[in-house]
Amino acid sequence: MSEVRLHLVPVRSREAKEFVRTWHRHHTPPAGQIFAVGAADETGTLRAVAIVGRPVARHLDDGATLETRTASDGARNANSLLYAAAWRAAKALGYRRLITYTQDGESGASLRGAGWRVIASRPPRAGWHTPSRPRTDRGNDRIARLLWEAA
Repeated sequence: MSEVRLHLVPVRSREAKEFVRTWHRHHTPPAGQIFAVGAADETGTLRAVAIVGRPVARHLDDGATLETRTASDGARNANSLLYAAAWRAAKALGYRRLITYTQDGESGASLRGAGWRVIASRPPRAGWHTPSRPRTDRGNDRIARLLWEAA
């Protein structure tokens, strides 16, 4: 079986969010974004997307940092291609930092392949729900995570 050749393609917000809804294992699409980029095969079929926006953690939202979320249909090397492209685009827009997270049990191979590095380990959290700010558990609370940064 020959390896699928992927190339970068522009992706509109609605299409990127629908792709995440369909393919991401444990997250819904982010509420907003600064930009999105996709990876398509030689037939033009979208195989993966990266949505890049403001950091979810308010203390990281300093105006110079962005956070990315990727989703893939399993195409080999798609996420590495997108992580590298997202960092190039973020730098071109004047941002100084791009971050993402992996959950415990995820290898991070795509991030390492794109030259990213682990900068922190986050312990499992009890959840986001508080009486003043009720939230729905999406199945990813109580799981340890690693914080990665583009290098």
